[in-house]
Amino acid sequence: MQVWIKDISLTGHHVELKPLSLDYVDGLSEAVTDGELWKLWYTQVPNVSEVPSYIEDALTARNNSGEMPFVILDVETNRVIGSTRYCNVDSQNKRLEIGYSWYRKSAQRTAANTETKYLLLQHAFETLNAIAVEFRTNWFNHQSRVAISRLGAKQDGVLRNHKRMPDGTMRDTVIFSIINSEWASVKNHFEFKLKY
Repeated sequence: MQVWIKDISLTGHHVELKPLSLDYVDGLSEAVTDGELWKLWYTQVPNVSEVPSYIEDALTARNNSGEMPFVILDVETNRVIGSTRYCNVDSQNKRLEIGYSWYRKSAQRTAANTETKYLLLQHAFETLNAIAVEFRTNWFNHQSRVAISRLGAKQDGVLRNHKRMPDGTMRDTVIFSIINSEWASVKNHFEFKLKY
């Protein structure tokens, strides 16, 4: 398998994204307890005991599918505040998804998510030369749907009965995307919001 996405760290004013590894088990375990994120039925955030296997599964996807999982650190404190990754990687067509994103409750509604997405999009469009970046979320995750729209992504559609959730229910998945011809305007929007 040819690797399109190489291990990289991305640093902004608020967050630093580093390649995910088992070195971050303790930090991620502590982060998920801030808000007991695993209790949100429409998301797939690990509980404390699942963090090691969550990381191992992400690393397996890295090796087998070319995904790139990151841990998100607060720049000032170096504290783990969440995780995200490039996933559903289509290296032949230069498309990918930004997904598996979650943040400790105390980091939500801060600049952390905006800057994380900015850094990932900038790298995708300006370094990887991606033609499109997708975002996917559960139909019932209204907070996420609003946040994705605010980034400048456009809704492409809804995949009904797209996948089975851990509790056995079926998930309708809302798909959004930003395409390369939109990146200049979306980048301006991000930089205005972040006051870069």
